Amino acid sequence: MPDDSTVASEAPTTVTPGKRVLEVDRVTLKFGGLTALDDVSFHIDEGEILGLIGPNGAGKTTCFNVTTGVYRPTSGHVRFEGDTLTGKKRYQITQLGIARTFQNIRLFRSMTALENVMVGADAQHSTGLFHALFRLPRHRREETQGHDQAMDLLRFMGIHKAADELAANMSYGDQRRLEIARAMATNPRLICFDEPAAGFNPAEKQTLMNLIRQVRDRGHTVLLIEHDMRLVMGVTDRIVVLEFGRKIAEGTPAEVRDNPAVIAAYLGVDEDEAS
Repeated sequence: MPDDSTVASEAPTTVTPGKRVLEVDRVTLKFGGLTALDDVSFHIDEGEILGLIGPNGAGKTTCFNVTTGVYRPTSGHVRFEGDTLTGKKRYQITQLGIARTFQNIRLFRSMTALENVMVGADAQHSTGLFHALFRLPRHRREETQGHDQAMDLLRFMGIHKAADELAANMSYGDQRRLEIARAMATNPRLICFDEPAAGFNPAEKQTLMNLIRQVRDRGHTVLLIEHDMRLVMGVTDRIVVLEFGRKIAEGTPAEVRDNPAVIAAYLGVDEDEAS
């Protein structure tokens, strides 16, 4: 795992507004008579770490799933680098440059750590079954590159010594790191973390803060869903807050922390009492 000596109290790196990577534009999602997302809009600029937070049932994961192609919005649009994602399949979204992890770890448990990450690398390979069957030079070259990339990511995560270990036999924390490595292997420009600190102890959460910054420093823009407010406040550049499927606040961690609507949503008090 990357060195955590600078984790605890570092302020997030300041990001200068630049290229817009993701835009969620007035997205509404309905399941029958239930409105899960109601006219939600926000954006992420290149190089940002954006936090998406809210009380249980606020619509965070639903919004996450719309962004990554699991759900198709009832109305509105999600755009990635200017191109609409509406109607695209999940593998197409991955190939465009969006990767994600899951709240409940999803690994190929009977495959090794190295093989799991190589599966991620394969998402961006141009050769297919024909090239693989006949072991053509282009396929062998991509396979070698995928192997080297996977080992580099395992080293980045500090789990390279477990490269040949079955994913099922790895510790919970190492499985979390392995899932992040596999997502990064797809070479995403945007990586979406769905509660990556779930099940971590306080020391591991501090180390995770540093890891998320280092992921950004490797050239990835980050969308983060996380319940641990200390982690969110310590690592994000901006935060979007949802409640009952609607956006109720957006701003820097300091602005969101002091927002009466956010305080009311988390503490269950009226906004006037929170002011």
